[in-house]
Amino acid sequence: MDDGAIVALYFARSEQALAETEAKYGRYCRVTAANILPDGRDADEAVSDAFLAAWGSIPPHQPENLGTYLAKLTRRAALKRWRAASAQKRGGGQTEAALEELAHVLPGGTDPARALEGRALTECLDRFLAALPDTERRVFLRRYWYLDGIGAICGRFGFSQSKVKSMLARTRKKLAAHLKEEGFL
Repeated sequence: MDDGAIVALYFARSEQALAETEAKYGRYCRVTAANILPDGRDADEAVSDAFLAAWGSIPPHQPENLGTYLAKLTRRAALKRWRAASAQKRGGGQTEAALEELAHVLPGGTDPARALEGRALTECLDRFLAALPDTERRVFLRRYWYLDGIGAICGRFGFSQSKVKSMLARTRKKLAAHLKEEGFL
């Protein structure tokens, strides 16, 4: 079923919307959540939370791209669960490592996840990402949006670990310069 038909089901308040969403985007959302949450049950709960959020927000919101909208809701739900779990115990997981890398660049110090929520900062980041070459942008997004590990990025793009790490380091430096130029640092 295409996205327009699924959104129409949400507007009709048909429970079939959730079944169609699960069929088309369930796996995609679970991968997004699993990159943030190490426990599969927590990832499943985050996806359920995201689908519930979609049910509550469509209508009145009509997403232009349903997949991206669901990924955003899933990521938000997974980060909320991750923050709650990490407040109880600190670990050395992939999510923590990726967010720590960004903590040195983003305004707001040690809580980059909260800093990313600011509207002006989001617009600034969008401009920055739009100006990056395609491969560099995709690698950056895989690391810091999808929270993929370095090894997963290497496998996806066929790059060595040193290439990915240096590409990310250079991109973070460019981001810091961009944020400074835009007045965020």
